[in-house]
Amino acid sequence: MRRWWILGVMVAMMGLMSCAPFSRDIPYATLESRYANGASQYMDLSEGVRMHYRVHGPEAAPVLVLVHGFGASVHTWEPWVERLQIHYRIISVDLPGHGLTRAPSGHSFSAGSNAQLIEELTQRLNVRRLTLVGHSMGGAVAVRYALAHPEKLDGLVLVAAAAWPREQPRTGRTPLAFQLLRTPVGRALLRYANPRLFAERGLVSAYHDRSMVREEMVDRYVDLARAPGHRALLSSDRNNRGDPPLRPEDFAGIATPTLVIHGENDRIIAVEDSRALAAAIPQARLVIYPDTGHMPMEEAPDQSAADLRAFLETPR
Repeated sequence: MRRWWILGVMVAMMGLMSCAPFSRDIPYATLESRYANGASQYMDLSEGVRMHYRVHGPEAAPVLVLVHGFGASVHTWEPWVERLQIHYRIISVDLPGHGLTRAPSGHSFSAGSNAQLIEELTQRLNVRRLTLVGHSMGGAVAVRYALAHPEKLDGLVLVAAAAWPREQPRTGRTPLAFQLLRTPVGRALLRYANPRLFAERGLVSAYHDRSMVREEMVDRYVDLARAPGHRALLSSDRNNRGDPPLRPEDFAGIATPTLVIHGENDRIIAVEDSRALAAAIPQARLVIYPDTGHMPMEEAPDQSAADLRAFLETPR
């Protein structure tokens, strides 16, 4: 069965190569003209990374740092930024291989290395205390940061986090792009094919309300995936090799007050993962939203933002 699947992917790959003119990189200057805004800033960090981030809210307010999931960007946080920027200093970031952040050829990443970039950025911005929010893959980054830098955290927020260690594959309906990342042939396909072939299907699986997947959203995901070097970086087999594996008992070492958020109808990360996280982290509170998929901050923006604010304002 596996042999036939690989053969099918190879045939598809040969067919898709005919689409190569439609999968060329889009220059950063073009992407920045489309997707940067007045809050966009850039900082040169270690290992040749030029990070794009946005800053909203009063300078003296408590700081929130928001870290997106795989394939996403700062844009996924816009509903929370709109609702919370009056009360908080909000810093949202694009990780390497995502959004408008540039990384050199041959760069690879892990949750731990991305956590270190967050630490470097916040140091350079003179942020001494913060609440760190991570969604999906960004949740794994947030967990690594919490274990490495607990002294800086006022709070930790894990949104549909891909952080709970599993011996078996996650039970969610894995998007095709993630399935392809598991094989050399699939990674080659992702590196050269037009991202549009996977974007809409992957986004539809992320939202409970599929009508939220509109043409402009698909266009943005596709455009940013075509930034120079992004596809090569995200499809690299060198990623996620540098971190020691986490064990369930490691989460007991997170002393930071933690809010765990998940959508009941998440088809990508099983809600049981968040239940396990909330049970393992000593000071964790769990909130599960009905009729919500993998993107609670977008699908339930009013309630999730209110719950986040209530968590942040709870006396420690």
